[in-house]
Amino acid sequence: MDMNLEGKHALVAGASQGIGLAAAQALASMGCRVTLLARNAERLEQARAGLASKGPTGASLEHAVAIADFSDPTSVERAAAEVVGRGDVNILVNNTGGPPAGPAHTAKIEAFQAAFEQHLICNHHLVQACLPGMRSSGYGRIVNVISTSVKIPLNGLGVSNTIRGAVANWSKTLANELGPDGITVNNVLPGPTRTARLDQIAEGKAAKLGGTAQQALDAMAAAVPLKRLGEPEEVGAAVAFLCSPSAAYINGVNLPVDGGRTGCL
Repeated sequence: MDMNLEGKHALVAGASQGIGLAAAQALASMGCRVTLLARNAERLEQARAGLASKGPTGASLEHAVAIADFSDPTSVERAAAEVVGRGDVNILVNNTGGPPAGPAHTAKIEAFQAAFEQHLICNHHLVQACLPGMRSSGYGRIVNVISTSVKIPLNGLGVSNTIRGAVANWSKTLANELGPDGITVNNVLPGPTRTARLDQIAEGKAAKLGGTAQQALDAMAAAVPLKRLGEPEEVGAAVAFLCSPSAAYINGVNLPVDGGRTGCL
């Protein structure tokens, strides 16, 4: 199995913590040079310091950071231009925190607009910036970290369900359009995974339904056939595989990494 990414450059969004950081760590371990993109400069530097400094054959890896706030698409567009100005990007991992919880019917119009910009518009800026380098280098992988809600909407996440679905269909359209260039576009759909985002959801459930955040987390784990929550590293490994040469014929798919929780094929 060819998992060697030496000589490749990945741009990973939301990479200062959680699933984004786990994906960056997995890619670096495969020999990929990584640029970490997020808004917190201090956390980014800490994350960069923890990445593998050498590839599988011992080649040195010089990782980088880029700063942007995904609530401001212009800052993402500007950061992407700076990154590609320093060299081609072969791998793009789109990943950012989800919108606040709550039902769809009470959500304000502004909440949908903000989530659309944070997710789809920012993702689109990154894709457009990275595409020329993928085409010229002859290697392109785009992986979007979304949610299992694109298969079955999750209760209490109305805005997220709506926007994640839009991103999934945008991604499938890109897979069809970019396939002739040898560029694959796939989605990874995490189930309940131990991240700051999941802690926020658990705290919200506890405040609404009573009990503690830990009890809410335990209930989430109980709903998974494997009877546990996922770890960021498990989702990051799936992302990294889709970025590898071995995944060259996987294109346009939604890959749940959820312990079997999603109740459909």
